[in-house]
Amino acid sequence: MEHVVIAGGGPTGLWLAAELRLAGTPVTVLEAREERDPHSKALTLHPRTLEILAFRGVAEPFLAEGRRIPSGHFGGLDERMDFGALDTPYPFTLALPQARTEELLEAHAVASGAELRRGHRVTGLVQDEDGVTVEAAGPEGPYTLRAAYLVGCDGTRSTVREAAGIAFPGTDATTWGWLGDVVLDAPPEGAVYAASGPAGGVMVVPMPGGVHRIVGGDPDSTGADHPGELTLDALRAKVTRIVGTDFGMRDPSWLSRFGNATRQAAAYRKGRVLLAGDAAHMHYPAGGVGLNVGFQDATNLGWKLARAVAGTAPGGLLDSYHDERHPVGADLLLSTRAQTALMNAHAAEGQDLRALLGQLIATVPEFSRRLAERLSGLAVTYAPPAPLHPLTGDRAPDLRLTDGTTLFSLLRSGRHVLLHFTGTQAPPPTPHLVTHAVSEPDRRPAWSTVRAALVRPDGHVAWASEQREAEALRAEAHAAVSATHRCPRLGSGQPYSATR
Repeated sequence: MEHVVIAGGGPTGLWLAAELRLAGTPVTVLEAREERDPHSKALTLHPRTLEILAFRGVAEPFLAEGRRIPSGHFGGLDERMDFGALDTPYPFTLALPQARTEELLEAHAVASGAELRRGHRVTGLVQDEDGVTVEAAGPEGPYTLRAAYLVGCDGTRSTVREAAGIAFPGTDATTWGWLGDVVLDAPPEGAVYAASGPAGGVMVVPMPGGVHRIVGGDPDSTGADHPGELTLDALRAKVTRIVGTDFGMRDPSWLSRFGNATRQAAAYRKGRVLLAGDAAHMHYPAGGVGLNVGFQDATNLGWKLARAVAGTAPGGLLDSYHDERHPVGADLLLSTRAQTALMNAHAAEGQDLRALLGQLIATVPEFSRRLAERLSGLAVTYAPPAPLHPLTGDRAPDLRLTDGTTLFSLLRSGRHVLLHFTGTQAPPPTPHLVTHAVSEPDRRPAWSTVRAALVRPDGHVAWASEQREAEALRAEAHAAVSATHRCPRLGSGQPYSATR
């Protein structure tokens, strides 16, 4: 049985479907919504997400439509982090409404051969040693599907997670943010406007179609109970109280509230059921990172699950998905909690804390850069359990090779990439391996002495060597390549460290 069922046709589920199809795995995506949600919860694609799109060769449509913002905020602080300091081809966040992101990802997944069933939802599951019987419901009534694996990408209220009996521990909401997509007759200037003070904080971001998103929080929005539906008059009053004007807001297309409930699945895998995206982690939408972390979950899982379905995965490879991504999710929750505290620091002491951190971002470049690396997803690394080369587990940058090739272009097939920096012939390619030999290593300090490196399909380093004797290096590289077929330590880089 080679079939995978994905519950949820949002960004995480659609990208996972495309990643599985890259390896030839049959995929069915069940999406409860009959039509795409016109309201975009997320607006931001971060640098690491853009890198992933690039090394699959599909970044251009997103870049062509999105608006590039060369900085990012932490906790709504006025002083912004400079993304230009990041070692990436995409030193910016890309403002693109989630509805359009989903549309582009859906086109990619369907073109890859994934089957998308809209108006169909998972209602239950029964798993055994050989597969999963997926209970579903569609326009014509209930039915079942038999699959090798089921992946829940079905949001914070995941039916898959609940049916699999996976715990979702965490905390309930204690504060509520508010959001309005409105027309502004007198909008503020700039790509992003932000202001904060004792009365609260507000951010204004332009969107396509002459609409602006206003998002913020204030002291009146704290408490465990949901404060009720947001009205335009209430939004106008809050914004005016914080910044002294309502910017001429009118004609709302979406008004909403959101809480800071924070939870994480106790396990990302239980037998033949796996979780990714919001089904695995729930948090306050601080920094616009949720969609991006889910996207990266799917990239980590896709190649491993495809190998498991094909029967070529070394022991422990699929378990390494939890081992690597669960701590990244925990780090996400740590970051969003910290940002939530800053956003709600309305008292005098809190305002001083905001001012101090803002000064550090503005005056200490290393502090700003490290924060930016965490927010952008570029800092994630999966450290091996034993002392290996320092690059092992790190995200590989888009190495510009001396023959004009780039690493990202070599990753398009979704296979491991073996780089030889000796000018000698690399080991021959295999069904799971691309090989490429050039004369010199990359000039980055961390890569300048590397003579060979094996890069995983998700763009992380599985193995690296500084061996200079050509024959010995080729033998070592051959052993490393062989190990990816039997040893999850090299094939998956597990266990991990969320940041280094």
